[in-house]
Amino acid sequence: MTTLDGAVPDPAREERRAQRLARINKAATYFDVVGLGFMVPLLRMAAGDSPRQQAAALWRTLLVPLIGIGLFIAAWAALAPQVQTSLGAIPGPAAVMEQAGVLYDDHVAERGKADAFMERQELRNQALIEQGLEERVKWRSYTGKPTYLDQILTSLVTVALGFLVATLIAVPLGIMCGLSPLVNGALNPLIQIFKPVSPLAWLPIVTMVVSALYVNASDALPKSLVISALTVTLCSLWPTLINTALGVSSIDRDLMNVGKVLQLPRLTTIRKVVLPSAMPLIFTGLRLSLGVGWMVLIAAEMLAQNPGLGKFVWDEFQNGSSDSLARIMVAVLTIGLIGFLLDRVMYALQAAFTYSTQR
Repeated sequence: MTTLDGAVPDPAREERRAQRLARINKAATYFDVVGLGFMVPLLRMAAGDSPRQQAAALWRTLLVPLIGIGLFIAAWAALAPQVQTSLGAIPGPAAVMEQAGVLYDDHVAERGKADAFMERQELRNQALIEQGLEERVKWRSYTGKPTYLDQILTSLVTVALGFLVATLIAVPLGIMCGLSPLVNGALNPLIQIFKPVSPLAWLPIVTMVVSALYVNASDALPKSLVISALTVTLCSLWPTLINTALGVSSIDRDLMNVGKVLQLPRLTTIRKVVLPSAMPLIFTGLRLSLGVGWMVLIAAEMLAQNPGLGKFVWDEFQNGSSDSLARIMVAVLTIGLIGFLLDRVMYALQAAFTYSTQR
């Protein structure tokens, strides 16, 4: 047997090529999970697969998105200067990138100040110890303003806390609703009533409750962070609860009957039968809840004055400087990118813990 150009194929080479392609096909799911699906056609071409077929896949997964992003940036650069506001023209991509660099430089400078403060404090205390004045030794934390990266970290901690509490509430309630029509009938009206409530409506109630109950606030969990996290919890638990109940109620009755025949304890049935079967829909609910929580967080931080991205946007809006619009747009892009990365993380967990995944 010969190829079209008259060459005789090498069986060993063809086998190695088939093995490489098999490994690439196996890894394709992982590339897709982390948002690098465009790497698969490139790897297949490098492994000797048909360039024409892989070029079509590369066009769809890489070039088309890049063209879309390029057109968006071009339209933004062309149209932004045409819109005049009280703070001047809408900043274009170049101005936004410049302010992103300024915010990073501010972070580096602030960290330098913090390091210098701690060094001076250490030298002072060491001198007091050498003089035998240990009772005058004091250690103070640096109290400089939070930088942009610090505010990003605060927002991530806040949404993680709110999402964790929402998950601990929603998953057990969803399992109860899915297993018991009586519980589902009792909770469903409440779910339908509270699910559409805006975070702006929850925030005053949460603020008053936290102020009344959380009197001795700790430095690790200030009131503003707790208020924002609980608002995230109240707004983000519904997708997980609904999807968990749907997943549990959709389990094959034969599986539940097997558990009854084997006389498995209730908790064992939930752990061995219910959770593995409902896991795909549970993770779908978790992904939706995390997305909702991240959106809610920004509004909650604005009003609760939690020192995160929401407060950064509000402060820049109130500041009204010539660079405020560009900084707000930096925050908008940051919020979008972090939201995308959080969704990718949840999708990766979904792929790791379930047999089937949904986009």
